[in-house]
Amino acid sequence: MKFGVVVFPGSNCDHDAFYAIGNVLQKPVEFIWHQSEDLANCDAVILPGGFSYGDYLRTGAIARFSPVMKSIEKFAKSGGMVLGICNGFQILCEAGLLPGAMMRNSGLRFICRHVHIRVEQTDTPFTNAAQKGQILKIPIAHSDGNYNCDETTLADLDKNRQVIFRYTTPDGSDDNAGNPNGAVHNIAGVCNRERNVAGLMPHPERAVELALGSADGLVIFRSMVEALVGAAKATA
Repeated sequence: MKFGVVVFPGSNCDHDAFYAIGNVLQKPVEFIWHQSEDLANCDAVILPGGFSYGDYLRTGAIARFSPVMKSIEKFAKSGGMVLGICNGFQILCEAGLLPGAMMRNSGLRFICRHVHIRVEQTDTPFTNAAQKGQILKIPIAHSDGNYNCDETTLADLDKNRQVIFRYTTPDGSDDNAGNPNGAVHNIAGVCNRERNVAGLMPHPERAVELALGSADGLVIFRSMVEALVGAAKATA
């Protein structure tokens, strides 16, 4: 298996994602420059956090037109695994690969701290190594993490079980109190209907070693590895 980490102008978490995959999980990984349309035969692609193109116009609005996104769209439509983290999530929403849109945080301030999210679904390649209801401690760092969508989209998300992470308190007792940015229904991460594309605002790549304050982010990357292993066995 091989992972690819896309690098946009302004990406600043690309090396963190690379380190999580290559050094912590010790799986093959390489960078993919945003101007390339070649995904280098990667089995999974990560769109990292940062400030692609300086967040001009809207977060992710310009990166959505990078040449690499044409290949990622084809890759996703063919069943390829794609994960967007923070700015990567924003780009996937702008590209129409995930539903919804990002708005400014309800407090109109940049937030950088650990939060807690609850795993809502485990039948995705991004959560299969977790337990339903498991609470993960993972940091956020964003100004535009307020996830929103219309009522019809929200109903579809619930119907199709596409909400895979929600903000909550450490003990899971109060989702509203654990919501740092005003996201509708406390949504921290969603997947597409086909369940092979997902995005979340928290940064799992910044929570892969205890020295970082948490290693809970590893459950997401390990889920991806297990899904790839399972897919390989199924086609063997």
